[in-house]
Amino acid sequence: MTNADASQARDRDPQGRARSARPRDGLGRPLPYGAEGVLRQPEGVVRAPRETVAEAQALLGAGKPFHAHEVFEDAWKSGPEHERPLWRGLAQLAVGLTHAARGNAVGGARLLRRGAGAVEAWERDRGEDRPYGMDLAGLTRWARELAGRVERGAGPVDARAEAPRLGP
Repeated sequence: MTNADASQARDRDPQGRARSARPRDGLGRPLPYGAEGVLRQPEGVVRAPRETVAEAQALLGAGKPFHAHEVFEDAWKSGPEHERPLWRGLAQLAVGLTHAARGNAVGGARLLRRGAGAVEAWERDRGEDRPYGMDLAGLTRWARELAGRVERGAGPVDARAEAPRLGP
């Protein structure tokens, strides 16, 4: 098969962008074609901020941090410019938990710390510690504590048991 043939065989979305149609598990890992997977989060959904928080919290509580990351990513890409660093930091926290649950200690700890730093910087710069009811200081403490445990060899973590509470 030539490179041109391979590129034509790739899964594509309606706009022609490469998108894998493979089913995925609850942590976003690809499964073989035909396997029973977890429904994916629709991409590009514009939600009100509190809807974003509620949807992400439900997904985190269900042990689906990869899917929560996609909800935060939608807010990051569609929200007001001044809030984008906050939503990007929250997406990084969710991806960090995803990697930690997959057993990727280095990537998990790195993303948890990066997300914690972004959320903390946003809180400091904006002077808001509870936007949309979220406990940003609590989230940064959670992320750093989990990053430390993951680095010390906690092994793959249980995404549901380790899911943070976004708010009170």
